[in-house]
Amino acid sequence: MSFFATTSSAVGYSFLPRFQRRSTPQLTMVLRSDHKVSVDPITILTKLKHECATPAPLLQQVADAMCAQMRAGLAADGGSGLPMIPTYVHDLPTGNEKGLFYALDLGGTNFRVLRVQLGGKDERVIATEFEQVSIPQNLMFGTSEELFDFIALRLAKFAAKEDGRFHFSAGRKREIGFTFSFPVKQTSIDSGILIKWTKGFAVSGTTGKDVVACLNEAMKRQGLNMRVSALVNDTVGTLAGAEYYDNDVMVAVILGTGTNACYVEQINAIPKLQGYASSSGKMIISTEWGAFSNGLPLTEFDREMDAASINPGEQIFEKTISGMYLGEIVRRVLQKMVEMGGLFGKSVSQKLSIPFILGTPDICAMQQDNSGDLQAIGSLLYDKAGIESNLSERKTVLEVCDTIVKRGGNLAGAGVVGILQKMEENSEGLIFGNRIVVAIDGGLYENYPQYRAYLQDSVKELLGTEKSNSVVIDHTKDGSGIGAALLAASNSMYKHNF
Repeated sequence: MSFFATTSSAVGYSFLPRFQRRSTPQLTMVLRSDHKVSVDPITILTKLKHECATPAPLLQQVADAMCAQMRAGLAADGGSGLPMIPTYVHDLPTGNEKGLFYALDLGGTNFRVLRVQLGGKDERVIATEFEQVSIPQNLMFGTSEELFDFIALRLAKFAAKEDGRFHFSAGRKREIGFTFSFPVKQTSIDSGILIKWTKGFAVSGTTGKDVVACLNEAMKRQGLNMRVSALVNDTVGTLAGAEYYDNDVMVAVILGTGTNACYVEQINAIPKLQGYASSSGKMIISTEWGAFSNGLPLTEFDREMDAASINPGEQIFEKTISGMYLGEIVRRVLQKMVEMGGLFGKSVSQKLSIPFILGTPDICAMQQDNSGDLQAIGSLLYDKAGIESNLSERKTVLEVCDTIVKRGGNLAGAGVVGILQKMEENSEGLIFGNRIVVAIDGGLYENYPQYRAYLQDSVKELLGTEKSNSVVIDHTKDGSGIGAALLAASNSMYKHNF
């Protein structure tokens, strides 16, 4: 399993944004300009810690603002609130589902295709099989038809390799759950209009179109006889997959390359769906919380990174807490320390100036270095950026990493508390005091112990001992793919046969 939820590299950091897929530059040494005003690296670090500080009152303000933005987003589209996208998932899998179902999980720089044989209440998941496919970088910036044709081709090849463990009923059309982890305005369980691409994608010709239609058309061009019976994002798939085994799961969070959260909402608490009839009286809402920005403790490095991104002014929460960006923020801090404060001496490799040359897996590896001389940090700095360092400089680097990661983990925890507060408003006191499970998936949460601890600590600090004892934060590994297949089954045209 790679560092990020959506990557597959054995070494753990295959995700590279668009500016990084290039040949490694020559190790050219540049002298720090003596014309710039000198600022001691420790002064820069002290200011960074102050600006990134997340004391309990600030975290509570973030949680309250998140709750308010959720409420506003449920009231109306296009206002000041979060998108709060209705998913039209109001019936989760019951365990009675039977048969062979597929899932396609598209949420980052790789996608997964998966098949699941379900055996009903007694046997549950009988067999699973999946393949992971890297998306060529040119397709992330190509046309809609090019991307979906590539996906459909690989799906067709995968479907052609069913073995004896999987049994398909004659006369049926294969059904697939489509996990599409980008902002979509969903209009039914099996259709949704793309609002915008995120996570470094900029595919032309898809925004404003039904992504299910895009996939169906591509599958038809490939001669693949398959029907999308459920469109979900990875958080909804994670919630469905986790709830299949634990009925107390009511919130799901993805913390990987990107981030999002969803939860189970009362239908009468969604004013913008007034008049909509739900068989369960509930619906899963995708918050799209990556778009949140109120009251966040931001620095010059965040603002510079945002300005240089493909979506400036957008996805600020995501750019503060998710795996795509944490390493890049650290790199920008170190670059300023080099240019203004002479960190690593006067001659430093130009490689440090390359955006995303330091990834979040790199800063994670640095924080796992418990040796006395921090030699692993030294080796990583040299290997990635051509930098020679001494022990004092490595300690400074370590403090920069911890400062950025602590802020990210604490803010993510505050976001979770904001969701729980919103659920409590409409539950007449049934949330806090009863067991509730928050299922979290994604390589950032799974593989970064410091980040995970900071998130959990902030939830406990904000809720207090009594309330936090009833909240279980559970790591759910690779749940979104299984969850999508389960939702394909629970929304199957053949479900009356289960």
